[in-house]
Amino acid sequence: MARRNLSQTQIAFIIILWIVLVVYILLYAKITPFTVISILISGAIVFIPVYRNLKK
Repeated sequence: MARRNLSQTQIAFIIILWIVLVVYILLYAKITPFTVISILISGAIVFIPVYRNLKK
């Protein structure tokens, strides 16, 4: 199945939502190593596809 390219608006919306989620977690959650690892993994899940889409 062919993948459609993301528009600039979609990319911006995805990144803004991820940043809002991370800020919320950092403000209201207890910071543990598991929290930090979860944030890093979620960042990879968000930014690797965005980077690949922009690279094309």
